[in-house]
Amino acid sequence: MNVLIFNGTMDSSPYTTANKLTSYFEEQFRQKGFNTEVFSPAGGHIPFFEYPKGEVPAPVQAMCDAFLKADVHVWLTPLYHGSMTGVMKNTLDWLEMTSKLSHPYLTGKVVALVCWGDGSQAMQGINAMDSVAKALRAWVLPFSVPIMKEHLYDAETNDFTVSYKHKFDMVISLLGDARMVRTVQH
Repeated sequence: MNVLIFNGTMDSSPYTTANKLTSYFEEQFRQKGFNTEVFSPAGGHIPFFEYPKGEVPAPVQAMCDAFLKADVHVWLTPLYHGSMTGVMKNTLDWLEMTSKLSHPYLTGKVVALVCWGDGSQAMQGINAMDSVAKALRAWVLPFSVPIMKEHLYDAETNDFTVSYKHKFDMVISLLGDARMVRTVQH
């Protein structure tokens, strides 16, 4: 199974929440024998969305290919003003370049959603990603993880708390099961 982990931030430091979550999911999927690919807009290689007048920019084509190749996705974003990051939404807008394919956008893909915030509003980011994923014809995993950042880290170890690890592992398990169902149906 091919898994795309979409880190929807511009954070490049390995110690940010986004990159710690990305590493956790990547490692857990690999331990279960899944092929993983991480996509992040860090580095600014995805331009602001506009219909290209000529060729699709090469970084955009590579991004579209990665999103289409994956059987399942995990989308990660901090809560920004009641939504996902702008760079994440901009990246997803570029999936419009797949609209003419026989299976456009994210048709039939299963997407898990994870959002974190400093308060208790991370579900707003989940809802924003949910709307976009469904507009892109994806199936959204019915179990998402809105994170209260103050409860994410263990004070002594600075690792994720057992409670959140359990939730992340549930996402991984459910995505594995979702892939099995998709395989049987096709």
